[in-house]
Amino acid sequence: MELPSELRYTKDHEWVSIEGNHAKVGITDYAQDALGDIVFVQLPTLDGSVSAGESFAEVESTKSVSDIYAPVPGRVIEINSELVDSPELLNTSPYERGWICVLEMSDPAAAGELLTADSYLGLIS
Repeated sequence: MELPSELRYTKDHEWVSIEGNHAKVGITDYAQDALGDIVFVQLPTLDGSVSAGESFAEVESTKSVSDIYAPVPGRVIEINSELVDSPELLNTSPYERGWICVLEMSDPAAAGELLTADSYLGLIS
């Protein structure tokens, strides 16, 4: 299982890459493996505002439908439209091509509450 140390994580299995006040969001390798083959992604609304912990996207796999939760509060400034035609990128490239969206954080300090790779590993072990 891949778990990049430079990323931050949530207890709901999202990963977050912080760059300034922008947060790129996706699902972890652990999550995609648990979900199985992903067949559909409902992306968040571009320019929509989200609260931390709010469901803002959805992933459908051959096993189930799962909500994706905003890891930090903010506004959706970019979505990965490649997932519309290729939802399997969440399985094959969860940390590179399979990202879901980019948030402009309204409260960058909230990123400090996210888990480190070691803390996340402790959660899933």
